[in-house]
Amino acid sequence: MQFRRRLLPMFGALLLAGGYLLGGLAVPNVSAVAKDAYDNVELFANVLTLVQKNYVDNVSTQQLIEGAITGMLNSLDPHSAYLPPEFYGELQVDTKGSFGGLGIEITVKNGILTVVAPIEDTPADRAGVKAGDMIVKIDDDFTKDMTLVDAVRRMRGPKGTKVKVTLRREGVAEFINLTLTREVIKIQSVKSRMLDKGYGYLRITQFQERTSTDLEGAIDKLEKENGGSLSGLVLDLRNNPGGLLTQAIKVSDLFLDGGMIVYTDGRLDSQKQKYYAHKNGSHLEYPMVILVNGGTASASEIVTGALQDHKRALVLGTQTFGKGSVQTILPLDAAPGEGSDKDKAAIRLTTARYYTPNGRSIQATGITPDIVMENTIVAASATGPNENLREENLPGHLDNGTKEPAPAKPSGEEPSAQPISGDPNADPQLERALELLKSWNVFKTVVAQG
Repeated sequence: MQFRRRLLPMFGALLLAGGYLLGGLAVPNVSAVAKDAYDNVELFANVLTLVQKNYVDNVSTQQLIEGAITGMLNSLDPHSAYLPPEFYGELQVDTKGSFGGLGIEITVKNGILTVVAPIEDTPADRAGVKAGDMIVKIDDDFTKDMTLVDAVRRMRGPKGTKVKVTLRREGVAEFINLTLTREVIKIQSVKSRMLDKGYGYLRITQFQERTSTDLEGAIDKLEKENGGSLSGLVLDLRNNPGGLLTQAIKVSDLFLDGGMIVYTDGRLDSQKQKYYAHKNGSHLEYPMVILVNGGTASASEIVTGALQDHKRALVLGTQTFGKGSVQTILPLDAAPGEGSDKDKAAIRLTTARYYTPNGRSIQATGITPDIVMENTIVAASATGPNENLREENLPGHLDNGTKEPAPAKPSGEEPSAQPISGDPNADPQLERALELLKSWNVFKTVVAQG
């Protein structure tokens, strides 16, 4: 299970897109701290003393300090947080692609744990958990105002053990009660197949340590299956919650031969970074369509924004999540007498925003597809799709760092090419992407002949 908007992926070492950086943050000299800061520290110490002296039950100093740190960081934005030692230890191995838990990515919305997306082929996914589901109870405990760390602690556990979750789903009158069995979840970051002769399909479920390497291997395999080249490629980033920024950059670099991929901007010089594509090894020979939706976040938005700005790919789907901030993981020293790394806690602090090559801030706005299209399978009794949970819906989210208003939500240029019914496995967005790639090649052939 994961933290932030998730119980599984999106943690890791180094910099993650909507990511995290272990260390490397310049800290102002203590002497530069304003005098009023010390006055407020004295106020805090007084409150601490009063609580310890007068509270109805005995409470430890450690409990009060950790509670204060948690509250302080939670007051900043939805992604800054205190990571206790046991959680920080698991964070450092999460990006290797093997995790323990249920397989749901979560956030907190209006004090309620809310599902951003289930991870493919996990207990939550197989049980029918859907994006937007509100987790009302974990076992017998209500989740109202429960912190993400506390929720993660309750939902983690040994493989084979069970946990009960109670869900509230928009449009469903009754609560949904599920009993899920925890698993060690191994996520396959890259999946691939041929859609039609000459047309390949790649899906990235999240950005892990080997994603770019695995993706290049998958491209080579698709090309070999098609006699050495492709006529077109669909890159599916739907419900991809992000991951390592370094991998988002490398994946973008596979399809670009130069120019900026992304840049970050924060208060400190160390937070102002620019990342560029390289010429060698780029796959430029065929058109691409990227599929996105409201679960496309962070690293996947970086890839989408870069390829869209460079006009390397057409983007199809619905507005993306809008997580355009960078988090830094800052380890804290172990408590006295507890010198090992496993005893260390950390804080996760939002330190910068990232921008696409054209200078667009994705924070709280997301990426607008070139072709807006819902993936709803239309039936006679169908109602309109529910609005996806996005960054802008999270209380306390950062603004996008610009003075310009957020773009208006698109009304939808293509709600659906044709109403589709009867096939639960139909994927109208993917079908439309394949049509576009084939049309592109027909158009190219006509122009060449003309």
